[in-house]
Amino acid sequence: MYTVEIRDHVMIAHSLAGEAFGPAQNLHGATYVVDVAFMRSQLDENDIVVDIGLAQEVTKETLAALNFRNLDEHPDFAGRRSTTEAVARWVFERIRDAIANGDLGAAASGIERLRITLHESHVARASYEAEVGGA
Repeated sequence: MYTVEIRDHVMIAHSLAGEAFGPAQNLHGATYVVDVAFMRSQLDENDIVVDIGLAQEVTKETLAALNFRNLDEHPDFAGRRSTTEAVARWVFERIRDAIANGDLGAAASGIERLRITLHESHVARASYEAEVGGA
């Protein structure tokens, strides 16, 4: 499996309801370093996995919907916790849709799998990974 991974970041605020979250129940900020891994078993006709420039643009546009936002007020997280895992899935769904819509170019239709990793710090991260067609 070939993989191309790009990186960006996003700054959010949120709170996480429930005793399991300790002090994170209070409103706090987080800066996530976001890695998006595009995977396919065969390279396209240009011997690439994905156009890296388009991948960076789509990722930046996707994260812009979260950047400098309080996720407690974001409609997509209404009634649910915006855990790192949930945010990774949210990013996955939008990148997957961008592939389906052709936003990463026609050759990106060969991408089979995506992995979204959000780094909370240098010692903690969470990911969501699935087949592009089977999420």
